[in-house]
Amino acid sequence: MNVLFEEDGGFKAGSVMADNDSSLQVEMPTGKRSKIKAATVLLRFEKPSAGGLLEQAAPLAEEIEPDFLWECVNDGEFSFLDIARDYYGHDPAPVEAAAVLLAVHAAPVYFHRKGKGRFRKAPADILAAALASLEKKRQQALAMEGWIGALKEFRLPPEIGALTDALLYAPDRNKPETKAFETACAETGLSAAQLLFRCGAIKSAYFLHYRRFLHEQFPKGTAFPNLEAPGLPRDLPRADVRAFSIDDANTTEIDDALSVVRLPGIGSRIGIHIAAPGLAIEHGSPLDGVARARLSTVYMPGNKITMLPDGVVQNYTLAGGVDCPAVSLYLTVNDVFEVISQESRLEIVHIAANLRHHEVEPWFNAETVGGPLSDKPFKDELLHLWHFANACEGRRGKPSAMQGNNDYNFAIEGDLADPDSCTVEISERKRGSPLDKLVAELMIVANSTWGGLLAEQNIACLYRAQTQGKVRMTTSPLPHEGLGVAQYAWMTSPLRRYCDMVNQWQLIACLKGETPAFAQKSAELFGAMRDFETTYGAYADFQRLMERYWCLRWLQQNGIAEIEATVRREQLVKLDHLPLLLRLPSMPADIGPGRRVRLAVESIDLLGPELSCRYLSVMDEVLPEVVEEEEEQ
Repeated sequence: MNVLFEEDGGFKAGSVMADNDSSLQVEMPTGKRSKIKAATVLLRFEKPSAGGLLEQAAPLAEEIEPDFLWECVNDGEFSFLDIARDYYGHDPAPVEAAAVLLAVHAAPVYFHRKGKGRFRKAPADILAAALASLEKKRQQALAMEGWIGALKEFRLPPEIGALTDALLYAPDRNKPETKAFETACAETGLSAAQLLFRCGAIKSAYFLHYRRFLHEQFPKGTAFPNLEAPGLPRDLPRADVRAFSIDDANTTEIDDALSVVRLPGIGSRIGIHIAAPGLAIEHGSPLDGVARARLSTVYMPGNKITMLPDGVVQNYTLAGGVDCPAVSLYLTVNDVFEVISQESRLEIVHIAANLRHHEVEPWFNAETVGGPLSDKPFKDELLHLWHFANACEGRRGKPSAMQGNNDYNFAIEGDLADPDSCTVEISERKRGSPLDKLVAELMIVANSTWGGLLAEQNIACLYRAQTQGKVRMTTSPLPHEGLGVAQYAWMTSPLRRYCDMVNQWQLIACLKGETPAFAQKSAELFGAMRDFETTYGAYADFQRLMERYWCLRWLQQNGIAEIEATVRREQLVKLDHLPLLLRLPSMPADIGPGRRVRLAVESIDLLGPELSCRYLSVMDEVLPEVVEEEEEQ
C-alpha cells in the first residue's frame, strides 16, 4: 500500500511500512523512512509506485487550466477527489486525482484552501482583483527586465532617470525601479553613482556631492522664507572711534572690527567691536527659527549657504563707511601692553574701512613689522595691535592656534551651473602672519572675557572647552587648555554661527540688566548646543569634501602626473600646495614623519572623490612634522 500525504506545505508519496490508528511508518522513494500522522494522508493507492505517482501526475497537472476548473466548480467547499471526478467524468485513478490536487493547489488565486485536501472557489470579484494584480506583476517584471537591459548598456530609461536623486540618497527598495537599478548595479559591478554617471543621469560629480549634502541637511531647499529684515536700533550711543575690519577678499559676513585710541599719559584704549544682530533678532521670532534651523553658514569653494538672509546680513555686517550697531569690548592698556581695565558697551560704531588680507599683507608682514612701515591707512593701529597681540600670547603661555599650518584659498572661475566648465586656482598662505595673530589674539581676549563675565553673573552661556586634549561644547565655564584661558565662549561670529548669536543674546541681557533668553540648565539651550555641534561638524565635513573635489579638479586641469608630498605619519602624506591628505600603502613603512617624497598620480575619481597615487622615491629634504590644530576664533 502507498499513500499520498501533505508535509511542510507540499505533497509527498511513500510506501506504508506500518499502519497504526493515528500514525503510519512510511518509506520514501529515496529510502528514507518517516513517521507521519494519519491525518495528513490524502490518498491511499496500490498503483503506480510511490515514486511514480507524482512523477506521472505533474505533467497532467500542467495541462489542467485553472480558469476552466473554476468555471466547473460550484460554490462551497469541495474535495479534490470531487472535482477530479467531475473533471474526468469517472472515478479518478490515483494519478488523475493527484494531478487535480496539484493543479488546484498551484492556483491559490482561483481556489482558497479550507483544510486537508479541501478547497473553495474564490469569489468572482476577489478573483478578478487577484488576476489584475498578477497581470500587473507580470507587466512589472517585463518592465524591470527592460530597464535592467538598458542600464547594462548604459542607456537611461525615463522611469529610472526620474528617480535619480532618490536612487542616490534615499532609495525606496519597494519600488520596481529601485529593484531593477540595484540589480543592474550588481551585474555591472558599478556603484549607484558610477552607473548613473555612465548613463548620463549625473551631469557632473560636483552635483552629486552638492545635492547629497542638500538632501541630508536642506531637504526643503536653501531658499529663505519671505521675512522682513529688522531695522537698525535707533537708541544706541555713538562710539567716538574709527574702526576697521580685517578679512579675506571674499568675506561678506563681517562680524568683527577693531579700533585704537591713544590715551596720553596712560597708554591706549583698544576696541573690539562685534556685529550685533542679537539687538534686533528676538529669541523665538521667525528669524530666530531660520537661524536655529541652519545653525551656521555653510562654506565651500566658490559658494556658501548663509545662516541668515542677505537682507539681515547687509543690515548688520560691519561694512566699510557705515555706522553699525555693535557689542564693544574696550580694553585700557598701558605702555607695556598690560590691561588696566575693561568695559563692554552696546553702541553704534563707524566702520571706517574693511581691510583685506591680500591688500595689507604685502606691506604688513613678518619681514616688515620690525622696521618702518609704508605710509598706509591704519599702519599705526595695526602695529600697536600687533604688539598687544604678542603680549596677550605671552600672558597666555600658548602660541597662537593659527600658527604652523597653511590656509588655502579656492578661486572658482566660471558658472557653477556648469561646474565642469569651471577652472580652479588654489593659493596657499602660511598661517601665523602678523595679521592672523593680531585677529586671533583679540578674538581670544573677547571670547574669554565675555565668557568670564557671564560666568560671574551666573548667566547661561555656551562654552568651548578643551580638557585632556578633547575640544567640546559645554554649558559650564571650563578651561580651554589649548588656548590657555580659564573659559572660552564663541561670541565673535553672530552673523554666521548660531551659538554666537545665542551667547550674544545672553551678553546683551547682561549689559542691559534684563532677564536673559535662556536660564541656567535650560533644556532649549542644551538642545541648541547639541544640534549646533552635530550640524557644525557635518558642515565642516562637507567643506573638506568639496575642497578635496576641487583639489582633484586642479590636478586634472593642470595635467599633474607627479607631485611631491610630506609624510605626516605612517603611510599618510600631505600633498604640496594642496589641502589634501592621502593614504599611500605603496610607501615603505620606514619613511618617517617630515620626510619628503615624490608620488605618481595614477587615477582620479571625482565621484569618490578619491585620488590614487604610487610612491616613487624619497627626497633628501626633511621638514619638521606639522601638527594640525583646531582653529578657535
